[in-house]
Amino acid sequence: MSKKRVVRKKVRPRFHRRTPPGALPGTLAADPGAAQPEIRVIAYGPDEFVEEEIHNLDRLPTLVGKHPVTWVNVAGLGDAAAIGRLGEIFGLHVLALEDVVNTHQRAKVEEYGDHLYVVARIVHLAEHLQTEQVSLFVGKNFVVSFQEHRNGCMAPVVERLQTARGRIRETRADYLAYAILDAAIDSYFPVLEQFGERLDALDDRVSARNAGEAMTRIHEVRSDLLLLRRAIWPHREALNMLARDTNPLIADETRIFLRDCYDHSVQLIDLLETYREMCADLRDVCLSLISNRMNEIMKVLTVIATIFMPLSFLASLYGINFDTQASPWNMPELRWRWGYPFALGLMAAATGGMLLYFYRRGWLGAADELNGTEPNREKPP
Repeated sequence: MSKKRVVRKKVRPRFHRRTPPGALPGTLAADPGAAQPEIRVIAYGPDEFVEEEIHNLDRLPTLVGKHPVTWVNVAGLGDAAAIGRLGEIFGLHVLALEDVVNTHQRAKVEEYGDHLYVVARIVHLAEHLQTEQVSLFVGKNFVVSFQEHRNGCMAPVVERLQTARGRIRETRADYLAYAILDAAIDSYFPVLEQFGERLDALDDRVSARNAGEAMTRIHEVRSDLLLLRRAIWPHREALNMLARDTNPLIADETRIFLRDCYDHSVQLIDLLETYREMCADLRDVCLSLISNRMNEIMKVLTVIATIFMPLSFLASLYGINFDTQASPWNMPELRWRWGYPFALGLMAAATGGMLLYFYRRGWLGAADELNGTEPNREKPP
């Protein structure tokens, strides 16, 4: 029973800005297909912790400022009015809010007076590789984060806050922003590990001489790695800016941790470039194997055609229809008792002689060399 090959449809990232050309700066136009926002507030200090899901934004001002740090996490960007209301409560810049709803932003850091706007991108690898924008507003005592969907990226940070594990409950809002960025950067490592396993499997498949089938898979992996490269590279510059530049919202102690996060981004970039080089090498190997296979096929066909050339000549020579008795060039083989066996023997001798010549020239041993075995050749004394 033959297996039907499943062709996966490639999902390509699309750039789509919903505001029309010439629109007022700061215009918020939410995606109609985006999820409705789920707003969760976590307020904490060294000895206090409050977690609550907000359904009415009018309650939010009563929670802000009562605790050392307030974290508002918004999952879903389908309500532009709610996003604008959050901007009014925390005094967020309208241009940054416009970038929140237009989720094609690259990783970056922008300063807006009393708060910072930081963009990061996280990745998901299920059926297809997808990237998602995470936007952070970092103030003196608050962090407001926006996600396209609810996912597990923030779960480790929330768990550390709930259990008071580590130093996160004893620090300022800048350390919370670092923890979120660190979780976003670390989300790339499991994805790249899966790509490493896929490349190892492709290497084994290429080694097993399934080059034609492996070429399609290599192209898919190479396209996904290109998408990852576009997502990872800007993080290097953004994290370097946070760790290097002096800003009153970022403490010197937090910059040490941001340098570690920057180092993780450099490791990801190095690993990504290594995998892209492996893809290029595997593609070259596949093309070489396919070309060698084609050369082997052409060689076999050429040998067969060359062998049949003298056979065709002999068959056509003895197949000429004319009267040998009246011809000055008498062909006694045509009326000879052993003429037919003689013609067959002459053809066999011509074939054997040509095969022996090809063998001594080494033209029949190339296939053995490609398979990893040496051809049968005489050793020098």
